[in-house]
Amino acid sequence: MKTIRIGAGAGYSGDRIEPAVELAEKGEIDTLVFECLAERTIALAQQTRLKDPTLGYDPLLVERMEAVLRLCHAKGITIITNMGAANPQAGAAKVKEVAHALGLGGLKIAAVTGDDVLEVLRAGDYRITETGEPISALANAVVSANAYFGAAPIVAALAAGANVIITGRVADPALFLAPQIHAFGWSMEDWDRLGRGTVVGHLLECAGQVTGGYFADPGVKDVAGLARLGFPIAEVSEDGSAVITKVEGSGGSVTTATCKEQLLYEIHDPSAYLTPDVVADFSRVTFTQIGPDRVRVGGATGRVKPERLKVSVGTIDGYIGEGQISYAGPGAVARGRLALDIVRERLQLIGVTASEWRFDLIGLDAIHGEQLAAASGREPYEVRVRVVGRTASMREARRIGNEVEALYTNGPASGGGASKSAREVIAMLSALLPRRLARAAIDYVEA
Repeated sequence: MKTIRIGAGAGYSGDRIEPAVELAEKGEIDTLVFECLAERTIALAQQTRLKDPTLGYDPLLVERMEAVLRLCHAKGITIITNMGAANPQAGAAKVKEVAHALGLGGLKIAAVTGDDVLEVLRAGDYRITETGEPISALANAVVSANAYFGAAPIVAALAAGANVIITGRVADPALFLAPQIHAFGWSMEDWDRLGRGTVVGHLLECAGQVTGGYFADPGVKDVAGLARLGFPIAEVSEDGSAVITKVEGSGGSVTTATCKEQLLYEIHDPSAYLTPDVVADFSRVTFTQIGPDRVRVGGATGRVKPERLKVSVGTIDGYIGEGQISYAGPGAVARGRLALDIVRERLQLIGVTASEWRFDLIGLDAIHGEQLAAASGREPYEVRVRVVGRTASMREARRIGNEVEALYTNGPASGGGASKSAREVIAMLSALLPRRLARAAIDYVEA
């Protein structure tokens, strides 16, 4: 039975680059997938593109291509990635520039577009899924709206001979499902095979998470070699069965436990995992350890795909101002609490208002709150003061950090390491859109 090997080169925008190089060098893979696009990431990319129409793709696109493009070209490895973000065409042009700089020829680069549906949403009577409120009520606060495409446009680009495929908003598992559909000639209505291919995509989409990253817990779930964690490979057969593994000798671990944790990641209903390609059923998925760092996955099924596509909607939701400063040694907690009291009073005195506030001592109560901190009965030797507020303007946000910084000379003894920041908040909402209103397009660039 025919088998292909798919490697996961990244699990988020800022992920490590070396494991992808290792996959290209030693993984004997057919396809290298970089999954780098989160909901908030694309909204930020849209803002960048509005300021400069030549930008809007992932900031690490060039560095990643410089690292792997020569290797992949030499070995016939296809690259699929959503690093096009808000501007896949500009991303494809950048890949062409990298190819020229590396002296590579004979490359066909595809840019998948059409997921930007902001004007479609504004023109129709659509509502925010989370609140039921009409999109129109958000007015100019909406900065982006991107529909989740499935595997179909990537499959089309593969059929056209593309060596590098740059997309915008595509459902994460679809990046991995597309090469399976193309290699095996699966029907786009073979729901069970699409379900099996989707579980493979879901296991690989976060890269190092399934090989022991985000899994390790010393003394409970020990994982060796995390500093050089190997990213996963799926060996997929024509019937949709698969084995999850990694490059031999790389760090990390592939076990039934790492696979089970990743299977449950971001899953609301295991029997109905909605994607643009299929409603996958993970409820009967099985994992079997068949060797060191080799886990066989099976049991996924699928049903007919949803009638509508999810749209990720980015909105401007105010500003966040933050300040931090550290206290250490005897009495650190008392000095930290005094610092918080001073800043709290100062913000009232100068009239800074916020819709939300946080006054934390990192190292004591910032995560679990004051009650659990008191219950532990232990006082840390060092703490870090953190004051954060959500404001209506950037000016007000900056004043929060300024007051924390002023503790250097106007607060308790021995404060150090002060930092401050202020930023615009991009909130993510969602909507549903009929499929016919989101049409993918593919542009090709020859290098």
